[in-house]
Amino acid sequence: MPVALETVGLEKRFGGLVATNDVSLKIEKGARHALIGPNGAGKTTLINLLTGVLRPTSGRILLESRDITTFKPHARVKLGIARTFQINQLFPDLTPLETIGLAVSERLGSGKDWWRIVGSRPQVTDEVVRILEDFRLADVMNERTAILPYGKQRLLEIAVAVASAPRVLLLDEPAAGVPEEERHVILDIVAALPQDVTVLLIEHDMDLVFQFARQISVLVNGAVFVEGTPEDIARDERVRQVYLGEGGHG
Repeated sequence: MPVALETVGLEKRFGGLVATNDVSLKIEKGARHALIGPNGAGKTTLINLLTGVLRPTSGRILLESRDITTFKPHARVKLGIARTFQINQLFPDLTPLETIGLAVSERLGSGKDWWRIVGSRPQVTDEVVRILEDFRLADVMNERTAILPYGKQRLLEIAVAVASAPRVLLLDEPAAGVPEEERHVILDIVAALPQDVTVLLIEHDMDLVFQFARQISVLVNGAVFVEGTPEDIARDERVRQVYLGEGGHG
């Protein structure tokens, strides 16, 4: 299977602290891949390295075999890497319709005139509406983002990332803070994305992880501890001791 995203010996040090320790990962094209581990394992640091927010101390990052280790965040977005954050990064006074319209127009290089692009080009309008429908936001597309239920806000943030037409989508705890009954909706929508979109997910809810992922990597103390299918991980006594352990899904 072709590899969409790869790290080779990736390391990040903050003074004497090793946050990412010799991480070598291969995320296959079209994967539904989860990255799990206890708090402080280095998961978000790894996402920040992949997106260019942080520069590695050593090691390499490859996007479809192209070395992007030194690329800045905006260059990686143009190459097809999109992400979400643990805390929403949305415009509270815009509606979902306006937000997705802006995101699509930015991708097309017309962010300054996005309202004209959306209104004058039917194919753009059709894409915006399709994204809103796919993410179950059509019924609130004209509401201010600030007043949307939190679950809808999380869906909107993922929809914005998808509007950039990513080849690789990195999701940092997309269901964090979302009511239990809505979490599965979010992951079901993400799982149903086209197979040419590779998804790497960070998530603490193990029920969601095992429902969503086809491959799981466990990070402990900044290093890859074990990798495998959900079945492999569920059976691995080392994972149960280190991560699941006492308190179940913590």
